[in-house]
Parts: sequence; C-alpha cells; structure tokens
Amino acid sequence: MIKSKPLCGIIPPLVTPLKDNETLDVESLEKLIEHLIAGGVHGLFILGTTGEEQSLSYGVRQQMIRESARINNGRLPLLVCVTDTSIVESIRLAGVAADCGADGVVSAPPYYFATGQPELAQFYEELVPQLPLPVFLYNMPSHVKVSFAPDTVRRIAQNPQVIGFKDSSANAVYFQSVMYKMKERPDFAMLVGPEEITGECVLLGGHGGINGGANMFPELYVAMYDAAVRRDIERVLELQQYIMQISTSIYTVGKHGSSYLKGLKCALSLLGIIKDDFVASPFYKFEEPERDKICQALAALPIKDGKLCI
Repeated sequence: MIKSKPLCGIIPPLVTPLKDNETLDVESLEKLIEHLIAGGVHGLFILGTTGEEQSLSYGVRQQMIRESARINNGRLPLLVCVTDTSIVESIRLAGVAADCGADGVVSAPPYYFATGQPELAQFYEELVPQLPLPVFLYNMPSHVKVSFAPDTVRRIAQNPQVIGFKDSSANAVYFQSVMYKMKERPDFAMLVGPEEITGECVLLGGHGGINGGANMFPELYVAMYDAAVRRDIERVLELQQYIMQISTSIYTVGKHGSSYLKGLKCALSLLGIIKDDFVASPFYKFEEPERDKICQALAALPIKDGKLCI
C-alpha cells in the first residue's frame, strides 16, 4: 500500500500490549490501532524498539504481525521490524509479514557482534535480495553498537528495494549527512525516530517521524508534521513545547534507560488506551510511586476526553 514514494508523515512505533511475557493483549492492540488511525497517522510500525521486539518470543512476534495486519485491514501502510542476530530468522519473519499483507520491513544491523562498515554493507547485500518486501534501514547505534556510515547507506541503497531510512541516533547532523548523501534518490524516505527533533528534521527536508509519543497523542505529532511541511514556524514552535513537556516528564520517571518505555506504557494504561502496562522481561512495569508521577505528568497536560487540546 506504499503507493507514493517516499513514505511521508507520522508512522508511530506501536507499543506491544502484553498480558505476560508470552501473551499478546489483542483487545488492547485493537484499541490502540483504532486510536492511532482516528488520530490521523500516516502508517503503522510494529516490533521496533518501542515494540520490544528483541524481548519477545518468535511466536508473539508472529502473532503481533498477524493481528496488526488483520486489525489494520489495509487502511494504512504497515511496516514490520525484522531485526535479528540471525539472517535466517530475519528472512523468516519477513516472510510472515509478507504473507499477512505488510507493506515493508525495517531492519537494524545485527547486534552482539559489532560489524565494520564493509561487513555491514555485505550483510545487507546478502539480506535484501532474500526479503519479499521493500526495506527500510534502521539506525539504532545505542542498541546495536554500530551506526550506518552515510556512504554505507548509499551503497546498500543502490538496490532499489531499499526505499528508506529510519534514524534513531538523535544526531541531527548525522541525519542531514545521510540525507545529503541520498539526494540523488528523491524516492528515498528519510524518517527520524526522536520526536524532539522531528519538526526540525522535516523543516530541513526529512519526510516524517517514527515517534513513540504518537501512541498517546497522535494528533500532536501529526499536527507537528503538518506545520513543518507548511513551514509554519510559529506553529512548530508552539507544538514543540508540548512535545518537550511530554519528553521531559513522562519519559524521565525512573533512573534507567528503560524509563522511556515504562513511562510510555504506563501513560497509555492510565489513558485507557491499553489495559495493562506490562513490560516484557528483563524489564518490569512501574510501581505505584512512579505510576503516581506519570499521573501527575498527564495531569499537567491539557487533556480532554483522552485527547491533547492543541
């Protein structure tokens, strides 16, 4: 369903609603997807970092793909992350995605063994031709220990099956460097992960954001994208204040790197979008003291009937 290139807009990285480590909460997933579609998002991205892919069994990953595709029913482009340490498992998961009608797959470099740039390029030159769907490269150096060099992106993207890039480095200079290297591919989507710099990146030529906060308040991030496309700087600055308020409150409760995920899932449960904020092992959901802080953070936002008044 990716009819026009590049893919543009807000494509939320869905949380994976869980009842326990091996049980997907399908009812909450349906409510989440309907919430996102009603909020005007431009696509759906499942099993990314926000979706806890690497903590999930292959069975739950496959169920997440099947159920998301069923609920979406072709209404929006559906992207599926297939990152794995095993090339065989990545190909297998991509096959499930294709069979279920997904529109593209997203792949970060294999983790544990850190690859050099020539090895990374060779890996994708082997992987991409075996994948049944268009491919988005996923830069997540904090989790996989390696970053795509801009020249490596350009080399891999010589294969026209590679149609986009998602950058979660939070480095706007790096994002611009990759975009500059890819300027001869006007069909190539440049998407940014960190919501705090989405407006800036779109203003400077990026195509959209894969923003976790859109799980909660899709209208906010869609409005930011629209304002940046219109070059409405005053509106961008206004909306940025809400995005930073969310980022510096909901995502910062707790002392560990998992605070973002725990805070996001906790907020979604408090908003009634998902039933439980269960987080897959090795992490655990917030206890009452932290949950109270998330309540306070939400109370400080102008929310009415579950929506942010912007």
